[in-house]
Amino acid sequence: MKLSEQTQFVDNKYFSGMLDFRLTVEIEAPPDRVWAVMREIERWPEWTPTVTSIRRLEGGPLAVGSRVLIRQPSLPPAKWQVTALNEEERSFAWLTRGPGMRLHARHWVEDNGRGSRATLSIQFSGFLGPLFASVTRKLNERYLALEAKGLKERSEGSTTSPPARS
Repeated sequence: MKLSEQTQFVDNKYFSGMLDFRLTVEIEAPPDRVWAVMREIERWPEWTPTVTSIRRLEGGPLAVGSRVLIRQPSLPPAKWQVTALNEEERSFAWLTRGPGMRLHARHWVEDNGRGSRATLSIQFSGFLGPLFASVTRKLNERYLALEAKGLKERSEGSTTSPPARS
């Protein structure tokens, strides 16, 4: 099956001033393997072209309150803070802020009986959140698709070296 047949965007809708983008991908790898790849955020630039660098702003293990600086193509650098991390449920969430908006991302991995199902989501809120979400809609959808593809390939073991940057 092609990746496009294995991923699904939830209809983007406004919920109390928030715009939600979500993508789910089926992965032929155990949930613990997918979670290990997802959770090791410093290595994301190796498997997704949507992240050029992630720098932790303090030491220690990734935990609630951890802060990181993320650089992405076509976007300004953003400081993100982990707001939830649940090893048992294989999920984490983090938040960044900009003028008049907040961007909350949540990522999780589930057992689907044959392997894993990973969901990547971002939600915009705040006064300017819906406007910014609308302006960046295509970029958000493209980035989520690239991230899901990279996560799938890395978790299934078919990505052994960093992707070529264009």
